[in-house]
Amino acid sequence: MTHKLRSVSLAVMTSLSLLLTGCVSTQPAATAEQGKLMVAPVMPDYKLEVTLARLNDILASAELTPEQRARFHYDRGVIYDSVGLRILSRIDFHQSLKLQPNLADAYNFIGIYYTQEGEFESAYEAFDAVLELSPDYDYAYLNRGIALYYGQRDELAVADMQSFYQANEQDGYRALWLYITESKLDGEQAMQHLAANRAKLDDSQWSTTLVDFYLGKESREQVFEVAKQGLSHPNEYAERLCEAYFYIAKIAEKQGNYSDAANYFRLALATNIYDFVEHRYARVELAKINELIAQP
Repeated sequence: MTHKLRSVSLAVMTSLSLLLTGCVSTQPAATAEQGKLMVAPVMPDYKLEVTLARLNDILASAELTPEQRARFHYDRGVIYDSVGLRILSRIDFHQSLKLQPNLADAYNFIGIYYTQEGEFESAYEAFDAVLELSPDYDYAYLNRGIALYYGQRDELAVADMQSFYQANEQDGYRALWLYITESKLDGEQAMQHLAANRAKLDDSQWSTTLVDFYLGKESREQVFEVAKQGLSHPNEYAERLCEAYFYIAKIAEKQGNYSDAANYFRLALATNIYDFVEHRYARVELAKINELIAQP
């Protein structure tokens, strides 16, 4: 797991020696012009199409054990998920669980989908299954915490986020999600905790910039300027923008600036970084904002 907050670690496809590179762009994903942010959607890497073709061929023609077939369905589901084909990925994850009921990674994805659809009880059950099968699967605490957060079970959400945060207190994203859940219970105390947790972070990390924005130490303009610095791979700028748009939108939402928040959530979605937590829940957040705007 890198410092980028994904909802699950992508599986290593040892059977094919495949490299999942997510969404790749050869062009900058966004620019600032006259104070207005623009986004160029990131396109899928052609290697993913080749990988899908190979997986389809293997699943259609190869003689596989149930465990092997389950893994190939799971691997294909991960790729479908990374390019936004959620229905196809969900079918593959369910198929993999039919063949191998103890596949914790598949339950984790299923739980995420239930959360996005507002089926919270089913989501809790899926994440409970993950932790029963793999107690050290710390991202299940993140994902169950998010489900509890959107399901209005705030104290339980905080408990899960505390478990997730304590697994790596040098991760700025974990500090942010702990703040987001804690702020629903006590905003002032949550901010105090975030300020204390900031001392454990590395100043050079991109996620620390987002924490500093929440603490009022960085402006929006500074956040977007830092997002362009120290990039190590072609799609990293789009990934950072996806994250920045989401977390900036959450602050705008908290401040009651619903139109501003909605615009930033739309920008997060426009990056097409489908497998990032921030992209997954930007649509959920946008639906909530639209309901609030529609109220008389």
